[in-house]
Amino acid sequence: MRAVVQRVTQAQVIVEETPVGNCGPGLVVLLGVGHGDTETDARFLADKIVNLRLFSDADDKMNLSVKD
Repeated sequence: MRAVVQRVTQAQVIVEETPVGNCGPGLVVLLGVGHGDTETDARFLADKIVNLRLFSDADDKMNLSVKD
């Protein structure tokens, strides 16, 4: 299982020219799942991603996660 994580100010999903989802500041994750990957692998990766400190705090240091 592999993930490419990108911090975004906004994002939108469009299917057949119709917007089906959007978000403000957050993360976009491109996830690759293989035949041997398990639910445990997915939970581990999800937990790791939501705890990445990719957002600036009040001191302009990248010290906040998506959960904060």
